Amino acid sequence: MKKVIAGIQQIGIGNSDVNEATEWYKNYFGMDIKVFEDSGTADLMLPYTGGEPHDRTAILTLNMRGGGGFEIWQYTSREPVAADSELQIGDLGINCCKIKSYDVAKSYEQFTAAGLKVLTPLKENPSGDLNFFVEDLNGNIFNVVKGLGWFKTKERRLTGGVSGAIIGSSDIDKARTLYSDILGYDEVVYDETDIFEDMNGLPSGQTKFRRVLLRHSQPRKGGFSQMLGPTEIELVQSEDGRRNPKKIFEDRYWGDIGFIHLCFDVQGMDALKRECVAKGFPFTVDSAESFDMGEAAGRFTYIEDPDGTLIEFVETHKVPIMKKLGWFIDMTKRDPEKNLPNWVISGLTFNRMK
Repeated sequence: MKKVIAGIQQIGIGNSDVNEATEWYKNYFGMDIKVFEDSGTADLMLPYTGGEPHDRTAILTLNMRGGGGFEIWQYTSREPVAADSELQIGDLGINCCKIKSYDVAKSYEQFTAAGLKVLTPLKENPSGDLNFFVEDLNGNIFNVVKGLGWFKTKERRLTGGVSGAIIGSSDIDKARTLYSDILGYDEVVYDETDIFEDMNGLPSGQTKFRRVLLRHSQPRKGGFSQMLGPTEIELVQSEDGRRNPKKIFEDRYWGDIGFIHLCFDVQGMDALKRECVAKGFPFTVDSAESFDMGEAAGRFTYIEDPDGTLIEFVETHKVPIMKKLGWFIDMTKRDPEKNLPNWVISGLTFNRMK
């Protein structure tokens, strides 16, 4: 089977209180569809957890407007550790999660009125689209951007799910081997080096950066591609000679507070593995056989980008649609490039949190 990437399935977010964070993301970002909640031991992530397995609770939530989900994560066998210094834009790793909005200006008004920590004014990015940045309970930064596509348009919140990420890089051209060649973000929307007005208010935001916004020129295929929608990756590289960008998770574990990984929904994992190895990005973690994460099952793997940012791939084998009725979809018996019918995915609304 050839490689098929359906889109960004979720971004992993380490938190100090998984339930409090889930409630916050539901109330303000509309992430109110609970796909699963699972408590257990992360025993395959030893390269990133100090060589020892650790217990954790993970909750995966979605937004029916479309976009990727949030895998909200908390250690339960140890105290989650925050970075010892404030993240600076351009540090190496996932700097910000991009979430899409049906009306960016109105989202800005709503978040400001609600008293959220909005970090920047409403400004145009280098492509001429309005955007702004807002912080969550743990200091994780979200970039609210114009949506490129929608699954449902009539939802309670203007914001949808994950539409991409801003990733700090030490060498953007080198990183594009992964992001453009393997992950398919081959369209350059802009490639500019400057001090950017729309970053005024972010830590180190008024220093010089190279910013490269990438999108995929080919529509995504696969069972959940309509739901996950089109996405973008923005690579940022500090051009301030006074700075030495640090790794965001330096001296910490995967799962500690922050954006811990960016996860893609894929089919054809073996073909993807061969391509990653050939291009210098071998799997560092591979569940190999089917894993069972409470109500979802599949195979997951990890690679690192050139700066150690973790990219996860999940080949879903079974996904819960209506848990109360025991309705699960067996993805192994479907054409890997074919979308699931919209009415099937709409069944996820039965998992909406109150």
